[in-house]
Amino acid sequence: MKNGKSTADKLYHYTMSTRHSQPFPPPPQKISFNRPYISGREIFHITMVCDSLSLAGNGEYTKRCHEWLEAQTGCHKALLTHSCSAALEMSALLADIQPGDEVIMSSYTFSSTANAFVLRGGVPVFVDIRSDTLNIDERLIEAAITPRTKAIVPMHYAGISCEMDTIMTIASQYGLKVIEDAAQGLMASYKGRALGSIGDLGAFSFHETKNITSGEGGALLVNDPELTSRAEIIREKGTDRSRFLRGEVDKYTWQDVGSSFLPSELISAFLWGQLENVDEIFKRRMENWNYFHDKLINLEASGFLRRPIIPDHCEHNAHMYYILLRPEFNRGDLLNKFKYNEIYSTFHYVPLHLSPAGKRYCRTSGSMHLTETYSDRLVRLPLWSGLAQNEQDRILDVLEQSAN
Repeated sequence: MKNGKSTADKLYHYTMSTRHSQPFPPPPQKISFNRPYISGREIFHITMVCDSLSLAGNGEYTKRCHEWLEAQTGCHKALLTHSCSAALEMSALLADIQPGDEVIMSSYTFSSTANAFVLRGGVPVFVDIRSDTLNIDERLIEAAITPRTKAIVPMHYAGISCEMDTIMTIASQYGLKVIEDAAQGLMASYKGRALGSIGDLGAFSFHETKNITSGEGGALLVNDPELTSRAEIIREKGTDRSRFLRGEVDKYTWQDVGSSFLPSELISAFLWGQLENVDEIFKRRMENWNYFHDKLINLEASGFLRRPIIPDHCEHNAHMYYILLRPEFNRGDLLNKFKYNEIYSTFHYVPLHLSPAGKRYCRTSGSMHLTETYSDRLVRLPLWSGLAQNEQDRILDVLEQSAN
């Protein structure tokens, strides 16, 4: 234009002149799906390890973590690993899984639960889940047992226990090992018994997404004393190095199959900084969990969603807060609305039997109707120690708007 201002110029100057008197509302602050709790002691302990110049595994901090886990769970022996996946892989070796052996589990779980046994040539056999806890339906296990069955792997979803009395009875009747995938189960219990301590073996996770974290990390709980010696050997690359360090042998040698399953002492030091504050972490998460649970009563009564169900004989650990949307509601619409409001919520597992690897390596026993239906309806809400009440209210507001 030769004379005057362009429309763009006019719009720019108008915006600049009015931005203080008529400000746009600031964008909402992002609410993360997960935020690891940092106690403040982790760096101190890591510094102590660096000063000691002993960075490899099985040092003083590893010992402290072992003792804490043994005291907390009542297991016979706790062994830190570099991941929960590693603990499950050790379990497969200890259960002597051979090619063609079958292992019964839920399909609604993480790939590591199945992978640990597929790596040994085993065949995961999936059964459907319960409608209340979304755990493996113990009533369907016996029908899935064949002459090739070697173990049952109950995964405690959301830190809520499977029905372990029934599972242990079935395992005893058929001579099967029970390996608890308690990745989400630290500080949770079944009839007063810590999850991970009931079966022959148990596995914990200390991944960044878990209540207690070391970034990556895990632990194997050995509850059958007869498996302890071999567990130590498998964890130490197939050698009897643990016995050597205790002064029980004058040198260590290759004894069995195994691998490098130890975490470094730096990881153990970080974990110890978390375990020192476990009560505070547990308290904060439970407060957040209970706030969601209380505030969602009316939306459950309206039929828009279903809240988690906690059986009376189970003590959960507030690992996650999930909702099940009514079947006809489009979950994607809710997740998009959360995203638009800078709230990062998500679904959970794609059932393993529907995945490419699940179809290749595994098989199902009976209908998987509930697994498929609930996996399509489930939404996990943000939950972490320190989540503020006003942030929870923002999440609840989006749910209220979506229900209307």
